[in-house]
Amino acid sequence: MPPKGKQGTKGAKQIVEENKATLQFYQYVIGGVNVAYLLLQYFLFWESFTALYVFLWLSSVALCLGSYQFLASMGRAKFSTDGALLDSGIDLNMEAGMAEHAKDLILLTSIVQCLSLLSNYFWILWLLAPGRAFYLLWVNILAPWFFAPPPEVDEKKQKKMERRMKRH
Repeated sequence: MPPKGKQGTKGAKQIVEENKATLQFYQYVIGGVNVAYLLLQYFLFWESFTALYVFLWLSSVALCLGSYQFLASMGRAKFSTDGALLDSGIDLNMEAGMAEHAKDLILLTSIVQCLSLLSNYFWILWLLAPGRAFYLLWVNILAPWFFAPPPEVDEKKQKKMERRMKRH
């Protein structure tokens, strides 16, 4: 059961500390998955590690690092010359923000990378990312625009337009 009342706000220092912890967690996820993937590929599946799968692995590394850098730039705190906190950056743990999508992309890529050790067909799951992007585009932008009700016309303006049309 969720707590009643207004949700408490976080202080700037708390946001900075939580952002550091979040970035460190995703750093460990990216590093751990890639080290495990490379070690297992090298020792167990070297003969099936062809150019296509090297390209897929490098693409996943680039996507993870790009998403991580995006998170890091969003959550970067700004300090004054004397060390006082000027800006805590964006809260990376805020629900329904852009950081949430970047974190989801890192996790999806890491999961696909791990599952691809079982079968190379699991790389197909990576198509969930553009599918989700299209879903968000449809739900938030396209569908409301396509299915928006027509603007209401004032009765006075409607009668005036009809009179003009009858004249011509």
